[in-house]
Amino acid sequence: MSEDSPLIRSLRTAVESAPTDVPLRLHLAGLLLEAGQADAAVAEVAVALQHAPGDGEARALMARAMGAFVPAPAPAADQPSAPAVDLPSEPAPAVDQPSASAADRPSEPAPAVDQPSAPAPAVPTDAAPTPSAPTPPTDQPAPDPRTGAFDWRAAADQVGDVIPPRFVEAPLTTEGSGDPGDAAAWDVDTPGTIRLADVGGMREVKERLEAAFLAPMRNPELRKLYGKSLRGGLLLYGPPGCGKTFIARAIAGELGAGFLSVSVNDVLDMWIGNSERNMHEIFQTARRQAPCVVFLDELDALGAKRSRTQHSGMRNTVNQLLTELDGIDSAANDGVFVLAATNAPWDVDIALRRPGRLDRTLLVLPPDAPARESILRYHLKERPVENVDLGKLVKATDGLSGADLAHLCESAAERALLDSARTGTVRMIGMRDLLAAARQTVPSTEPWFASARNVAMYANEGGTYDDLVAYLKKKRKL
Repeated sequence: MSEDSPLIRSLRTAVESAPTDVPLRLHLAGLLLEAGQADAAVAEVAVALQHAPGDGEARALMARAMGAFVPAPAPAADQPSAPAVDLPSEPAPAVDQPSASAADRPSEPAPAVDQPSAPAPAVPTDAAPTPSAPTPPTDQPAPDPRTGAFDWRAAADQVGDVIPPRFVEAPLTTEGSGDPGDAAAWDVDTPGTIRLADVGGMREVKERLEAAFLAPMRNPELRKLYGKSLRGGLLLYGPPGCGKTFIARAIAGELGAGFLSVSVNDVLDMWIGNSERNMHEIFQTARRQAPCVVFLDELDALGAKRSRTQHSGMRNTVNQLLTELDGIDSAANDGVFVLAATNAPWDVDIALRRPGRLDRTLLVLPPDAPARESILRYHLKERPVENVDLGKLVKATDGLSGADLAHLCESAAERALLDSARTGTVRMIGMRDLLAAARQTVPSTEPWFASARNVAMYANEGGTYDDLVAYLKKKRKL
């Protein structure tokens, strides 16, 4: 290896003063590579890639340097050897000077650092010693940090893991394809085992569902006779925790249809146009998998009133949803059943609720007595209980939602667990625990009814919320 030129020494000094200057370091690496110092060039490029992993010039230069540094076969006695990997602190002999052959080399230990000596033939650090290429002595001097000498194989392993920065996407092709989102597939659940019979109580809800969806599906001849299409939309609304999502899955199981659940994060995208494309792809997937139930959860977020929406992208998403429900190609929706759920139907765009779209509205109220008994029995069947009077417990839980009932059973189990831990004696969950938990459980539906009361009194245009008004009068909340 030749001695550093004045230009290389000056560039080393400049790089030490500005270690983050990637172009300057790459310039130094290029000169080192031209001077035959491939190992030093690899070292400089490796540092540059740490500061700029995606730099194309650095990656290309690394490939050149690594290719130039591949160890050659052991040289013959009359041929010059490749430069050694570990360089002494003093300048090494020039590359064009032949080194001593294996036959002429003395058997004494390696010379000290300050004694001039011909370099030993290069041997990879992980290669086994051969008779023609003896293993370098283990007492070689440590690498000099000024020369940048280091183990090139370790550098290759390190640099080999360098990848472009995250979140950098490749540009689209001229026809607009190649977007990573094109490969995304929407998961359609297979028809589940849940049926409406698994939904406790809610007789009126089941009757409405039978008329809207189930009877036309089970009777194709009557459907043709009366001109009933398989397109349809149903909006489930009511207080949170009352089983709207469970009912939607039960409908899909009853129809033997696939189930495609859609939420806000499945549709909305930060890039303009992607939200509309996501909405279109969801319905295209449902059409290919028909019969299929598309369940739009939290519809007030996906289909909010456009008059209250400030961002144009959100308005376009609502427009796309309207087009998919009842656009020019709406006949393609045969076999696609659209169910939507919301806690705030008054915040849903009115165009979504006109005939032909989500034209049927169903109020899902807190579970009635038979439903509460089924829910309590389900949450207690795997727990150690004794002497539980479900009839008494059902009366004590009037007004609680399904989620409240699950929390009640969890709280009763906690009371029995803590009591067993304090006394050291395991005991069963009894009525005392359940009734105490019922007294401490505040109905989570009360804030919703406080808001719905104002809507029922002052914004019931066209009798949209007549079911809600009747319930509030029955409970004497209106």
